[in-house]
Amino acid sequence: MSAPICLVTLNSTYQHCSFGLRYLKANLKELESQCVILEPTIQIGARDLVERILALKPQIVGFGVYIWNAEQSLQVVSLLKKVAPEIQIVLGGPEVSFETEAQSIVQKADYTIKGEAEFLFYELCKKILSGQLPEQKIISGALPAIQEIKLPYELYSDEDIKNRIIYVEASRGCPYKCEYCLSSLDKSVRSFDLDQFLGSLERLISRGAREFKFVDRTFNLSPTTSLRILNFFLERISLGLFLHFEMVPDRLPKELKELLQKFPEGSLQFEIGIQTLNAEVAALVSRKNDLAKVKENFQFLTQKTHVHIHADLIAGLPGETRESFGRGFDELLEYAPHEIQLGILKRLKGTPIIRHDQNWQMHYQDFQPFQVLKTKTMSFEDLQFLNRFAKYWDLYANSGQFKDCMVFLKGLASERYQSSLFTLFSDLTHFLSVRFSQSYGHSLETLAEALWDYLKQIDGIDLLKAEESLINDYCYRVKRRDLPRFLKNSTHSVLPEKAHQKKRRQENHTANL
Repeated sequence: MSAPICLVTLNSTYQHCSFGLRYLKANLKELESQCVILEPTIQIGARDLVERILALKPQIVGFGVYIWNAEQSLQVVSLLKKVAPEIQIVLGGPEVSFETEAQSIVQKADYTIKGEAEFLFYELCKKILSGQLPEQKIISGALPAIQEIKLPYELYSDEDIKNRIIYVEASRGCPYKCEYCLSSLDKSVRSFDLDQFLGSLERLISRGAREFKFVDRTFNLSPTTSLRILNFFLERISLGLFLHFEMVPDRLPKELKELLQKFPEGSLQFEIGIQTLNAEVAALVSRKNDLAKVKENFQFLTQKTHVHIHADLIAGLPGETRESFGRGFDELLEYAPHEIQLGILKRLKGTPIIRHDQNWQMHYQDFQPFQVLKTKTMSFEDLQFLNRFAKYWDLYANSGQFKDCMVFLKGLASERYQSSLFTLFSDLTHFLSVRFSQSYGHSLETLAEALWDYLKQIDGIDLLKAEESLINDYCYRVKRRDLPRFLKNSTHSVLPEKAHQKKRRQENHTANL
């Protein structure tokens, strides 16, 4: 098999697939049949990937470069230019669209397209294949007219539909100017033709697609559009659909609230970017939220709907301290999201967050994932600790596998830690950091035993209740048959009758014993 055009990217894991490369291929017009997509994961060796590329005998290789694959992509491009210099290498993607010229990978490649590339890549390929190599190495142009872009959904294979995340989008752009986000550079929000978009979704559903992840930055920005899309899915919800949306937290009009109440449990997940509850920090980075409305909307979603809520916080923003971050974390806990994803600030190329570098002494690592190392108000040690805190929080709280234990810890925090679960979990994080050399790769039993040992060292707590929580989570919630080894002397002998059944992560948060 040979292909004049080879589109390549390195995905973070197999379940992810490249939405961007499918857009490029779909918009190659008469050249589409001459294009092949390769999308291994970042675990592949650079030499192995080069060998796979060369087997296709391409004239053009286009690379999608992102924050998670920039270093690996550089290795592949470097090797490819040495063993096959005649191949024209074209780069694109957010990681090379800003601060472009100084990047090593750009200097090694033949061409780099900045920004949305559906039409620009097609024009470049036509010229290269006709032997008319452009002199201009860095290419940019006006945003493509969004309703002229050919939708790529037919390029999802049956294997994609069966095993991978299906990404979709009804719009591009964001009206907000949060300085840590690339979307702050958008001039406006542009929407695809809704009839055409819904027709594509209908065809995906007819092929067996049941899970959809919307990449729209602000799905609920236009109530008219979001209502129509949600009604489309509600009419088909009996098929067992699962839908993920990124939502603006202070924008839930009455009509949207009424519709959300009709969706059954396990069908909707909202990713809600809080990022910070420190008003001064939010103002510094141009993050605008009506916090009273945010709290009200969380209360509605958690009390009146079955929506699974995934809320985001960022550590390391300019002006944020470890103490103020902890207060914000505890406040967000009161909103009762099912998951809190704690991330460390990343310095994305092109974002205006760099304007704070001098005043707030922002120092970032020079390699992926370009995380902040220290600031004027947070030390390197603070951020390292919060990194570990985040990983353990993900294992114990976000996983849903320790639901009863987290209820117990919240009660303990109320009694012993001035109602601050952040303080208690910080103490647990210190304990785990001493116990384990790394914060990943631990079995459920290892985590449960570590938590049990931590709780046993606290004077005066109700160990029987703690033990019951562990047994409920370890044995009953995940349907294991035996008590863990460290609880073999327990007086609790009633064990579950059913064998372990794998559940979607979100289901762990709602499962009743």
